[in-house]
Amino acid sequence: MRIIGAVDIGGTKIAVGAAAEDGTIICRAECPTQPEFGFEAAMHRTKSMLHDVAARTHAEFKGIGVACPGPLDPASGMIGEVGTLSGWQGGNLITELEREFGVQTAVENDADAATLAEAKCGAGKGSSHLIYVTVSTGIGAGILIGGDLYRGSRGTHPEIGHQIIAASSGSRCYCKATGCWESLASGAAIAAWMQEQQPAKQPRTAAEICLLAEEGDPMALKAMDREGYYLGLGLANLITLFAPDTIVLGGGVMRSSHLFLPRAIETIRELCTQVPVENTTITVAALGPDAGLAGAAQAWLSRYADHREP
Repeated sequence: MRIIGAVDIGGTKIAVGAAAEDGTIICRAECPTQPEFGFEAAMHRTKSMLHDVAARTHAEFKGIGVACPGPLDPASGMIGEVGTLSGWQGGNLITELEREFGVQTAVENDADAATLAEAKCGAGKGSSHLIYVTVSTGIGAGILIGGDLYRGSRGTHPEIGHQIIAASSGSRCYCKATGCWESLASGAAIAAWMQEQQPAKQPRTAAEICLLAEEGDPMALKAMDREGYYLGLGLANLITLFAPDTIVLGGGVMRSSHLFLPRAIETIRELCTQVPVENTTITVAALGPDAGLAGAAQAWLSRYADHREP
């Protein structure tokens, strides 16, 4: 049997998997990213896990797909200055994995990879004009226009999470701006705002704050209302600019979407006055924790199985 290796690199964990040729994940493993130990150490752990999943499935890799945060060159596999992977700049994912496994490796921005997966077999199936937004530690997005990934000049991935939506609000982001979408509506932003409101208390994660909101904690509920407003503000911009068929929302923060998505929808309806907002379906991602791995597999399938070039 031939399988596709899938690698999903995030700021907190690296997941690897074995995918069938239809993109279904059949085996997986993961470890902490530990970016502070450097790119080479992370690659050593990634290769070891890939060897392990191949052995467990008694199969050989037909190819390997990688989903990784940007800035990233999808053609060369070179990592740029990624805020959540400090010190990894210049690391080459394609070189490392092709040298180890001897098969073609496709690298894609993590949001673009998840976009491909959700459009192919997830919540956006059938949509030709789709935007996938991942809300987790940071915010990223991928854009599908006419069924194809949108790429900027020289293949550059648009960093939609760093659009300025409230220049006088929030803290200064590592992107050097104040008031970008990520600094106001990401999981890290939820945690930072809560700590500002309750500086004497132990810092909490976004997940812990969502649990407090479930229990009716007044300050946590305010954090959810704020999250809904700023998430909706950024989504309203995307609808106004692109008028997509579908917006798919993924990432860890969206596990608690019922706490803030109604507020986001309300904000969108208030602000989207120049395009028919009712033409855009807003839905939560369907692939769950496998979205990153499914996206990595689709990155390889779309580029090599379908004979497309980046």
